[in-house]
Amino acid sequence: MIQPSTFLSCALLADAVVTGAVALLQTFGAGLLAPMLNLPQSLVLGTGLFLIAYTALVGWLGTRQAMPRALVAIVIAGNAAWALGSIALMLSGWVSPSLLGYAFIAIHAISTGVFAELQYIGLRKSGGAVAA
Repeated sequence: MIQPSTFLSCALLADAVVTGAVALLQTFGAGLLAPMLNLPQSLVLGTGLFLIAYTALVGWLGTRQAMPRALVAIVIAGNAAWALGSIALMLSGWVSPSLLGYAFIAIHAISTGVFAELQYIGLRKSGGAVAA
């Protein structure tokens, strides 16, 4: 367990707020979004549902007085992987998004990359091990 810096807690909570808004949009608006983005509705809905669970985890983590360092590292790695996966999706040819779809995916990639970096900085600023 580590003593999180205020920077780390704020980065996690900001991630939860932004991701939560996107999760709700994708989950409840998948039927409207999918045709506009020219993405499969199952992809939009599935990632929205996943992001609801992710939001709950990151929001909970951001409110802790002490955090498992490994869990924070997993969140950071997950954000970095999501950013790289989003770029790979755009370049893969597996989907043929509209221009708006490309923008939507690019915003996902950029925002998750930024959150990964902010959380990494916050982790480096955090205190050492604390008793659980």
